[in-house]
Amino acid sequence: MSGNIQLLTDTLAGAKAEGRSALIAYLPAGFPTVDGGIEAIKAVFDGGADVVEVGLPHSDPVLDGPVIQTADDIALRGGVKIADVMRTVREAYEATGKPVLVMTYWNPIDRYGVERFTAELAEAGGAGCILPDLPVQESALWREHAEKHGLATVFVVAPSSKDARLAQITAAGSGFVYAASLMGVTGTRESVGAQAQDLVERTRATGSGLPVCVGLGVSNAQQAAEVAGFADGVIVGSAFVKRMLDAPDDAAGVEAVRELAGKLAKGVRGQA
Repeated sequence: MSGNIQLLTDTLAGAKAEGRSALIAYLPAGFPTVDGGIEAIKAVFDGGADVVEVGLPHSDPVLDGPVIQTADDIALRGGVKIADVMRTVREAYEATGKPVLVMTYWNPIDRYGVERFTAELAEAGGAGCILPDLPVQESALWREHAEKHGLATVFVVAPSSKDARLAQITAAGSGFVYAASLMGVTGTRESVGAQAQDLVERTRATGSGLPVCVGLGVSNAQQAAEVAGFADGVIVGSAFVKRMLDAPDDAAGVEAVRELAGKLAKGVRGQA
């Protein structure tokens, strides 16, 4: 079975055709439980997200701030496995028909086996992977299997990335480019900053044609509207996770992320 890179491409193109940015949400698998995480992802889609990134919980998440680290810890203590991540992708995709990616560090894939991981992700209906710590020059094996199975390879670029490096990354990537809005870890910020707009412009200037989506720091509709003014997609993670961490119970958490997705969806449409 082939993965859903085309669905991802079509979804981002569809948002652009509507004159808006896509809303991309992030939630870790297995948080607060595997079943609870699946329900939260469905709720985020129901609230207005176009794409969801499912986080593969990791014990040493170098890009993730304290909020996502807390959620990862809960998932790992709950015994989450890669099989649960695949189940999360499958059930979220089958319930919504919308693109679902996995965001993961390289070590779990390396240990699991690249061929096995890509084959299972495609079979689950996944659209691809975001790989924040896989250097592009070491990515040939992954890209070979991802392409064979119809999966996007999304690389992360940062404000510190030089233009030559951006060209190398965009030439190798597919689906979209994840532009980290600032140097640092994930988390909500007071402002997203001018660095992000400059990075988007420099990434687009490589001529790859890949959509450029901005993450790190977006937490409310006003920030989503600001980023939507210059990016093809707005990525929100910590704000969703925090809503669930702060909720009195799982059901309230699901409703809280549905409500936030609705507000952010208005933001990317300029209706905030």
